[in-house]
Amino acid sequence: YRGASLTRDKIGLFSLVPRNPKSAAAICKLFLASSSAPKAKQLENKMFTARKKIQKEKGLEPTEFEDTVAQAFFDLENGNQELKSDLKDLYINSAIQMDVAGNRKAVVIHVPYRLRKAFRKIHVRLVRELEKKFSGKDVVLIATRRILRPPKKGSAVVRPRSRTLTAVHDAILEDVVYPAEIVGKRIRYRLDGSKLMKIFLDPKERNNTEYKLETFTGVYRKLCGKDVAFEYPVTESA
Repeated sequence: YRGASLTRDKIGLFSLVPRNPKSAAAICKLFLASSSAPKAKQLENKMFTARKKIQKEKGLEPTEFEDTVAQAFFDLENGNQELKSDLKDLYINSAIQMDVAGNRKAVVIHVPYRLRKAFRKIHVRLVRELEKKFSGKDVVLIATRRILRPPKKGSAVVRPRSRTLTAVHDAILEDVVYPAEIVGKRIRYRLDGSKLMKIFLDPKERNNTEYKLETFTGVYRKLCGKDVAFEYPVTESA
């Protein structure tokens, strides 16, 4: 190497001595590149292929956690024959991890609105596999939606009903509890002026949702700022 000289010590070992600081940095870079290049390239290729499973808005870079979730989707697409064909054209917009009730944690994944039906088609199977990968965490899938501000007074612009605050919050609630359907709502007004909304879920999906009721409450509160409680209607036995 031109930026260094080869010297020999008293016991006969050779070493590469840099002639200046720039040469020293170049030697270190050369050594690291030669020793770890294959592994680094392999890791880079793996991350690049997993990145196709996440498309953030406005060209934002995924967070480290979002890369982890995207990698989980990529691994399922390539390693799970049951989901492979369904996941081929699916991707996510974002993912966050949040604390919910007690020591429980939830992985909340936002998916493109136009792909929500495709995700719902495989929802139970996909969530089951993702919860295996994120052991001890509940996974919730939510479609990406935008709330539009009310048009200015006198404006000819009409805001779609689906873009109002109420409509978006109702839609998020339906996403959070899926595959269960909401069969009833009741509002309880407290003495301090606050209110609690009770949501009654269809018992048909009890096995797939009952263990996550506290998670549903925590996720919805953090996303929409509203207190809700989930229950199943009491059915009278014949």
